[in-house]
Amino acid sequence: MAPPDLIAQAAAAAGRQGPPTSDYDLNPSRPAAAGLRAAAVLLPMIEIGGTAQIYLTKRASHLKSHPGQIALPGGKVDAGDAGPEAAALREASEEIGLPAGNVRILGRMAAHETVTGFSVTPVLGRVTAAFLPVPEAGEVEEVFTVPLSAVLDSGRYRIEGRFWRGEWRRYYCVPHGPYYIWGATARILKALADRMG
Repeated sequence: MAPPDLIAQAAAAAGRQGPPTSDYDLNPSRPAAAGLRAAAVLLPMIEIGGTAQIYLTKRASHLKSHPGQIALPGGKVDAGDAGPEAAALREASEEIGLPAGNVRILGRMAAHETVTGFSVTPVLGRVTAAFLPVPEAGEVEEVFTVPLSAVLDSGRYRIEGRFWRGEWRRYYCVPHGPYYIWGATARILKALADRMG
């Protein structure tokens, strides 16, 4: 009997109804949501050696915004993009060298609001063939994979906090090996994990 296709299960879960998410989910203070900029991230999933994996990046440490953080490839939706899917594919091509033609879009989740003023649409994609990741020199320090099962297990997530902009803020995290996945990336992945039930 063939093992279950975890990528297909994740795609099905993404389509299930769930509450909207934001960086404010665990924090009482929240400014009015106005003027949010559209952005998109790709959840690039691939099967390697019979195990479903997801590609993540480590942002360059010299960046002014989110230096050294673990992230999904993505960024702002540009005027020339035909929607979040196109933006996510373009950004993944730029950031990790993933050809758009090597990704089959599986769906999207409700947008996630960030404290930095973005409305981020998570786009799920199956990477259809192996490729050699090429980190964008100015922005990405490392491209790596983690088992999809590790981020789709909602029991692995924990809540931590830190002092930011004059107040304590709480957030989800899901550490894996040497990687500390937290903030918006962890919240987006947890939203997907929560739908797997």
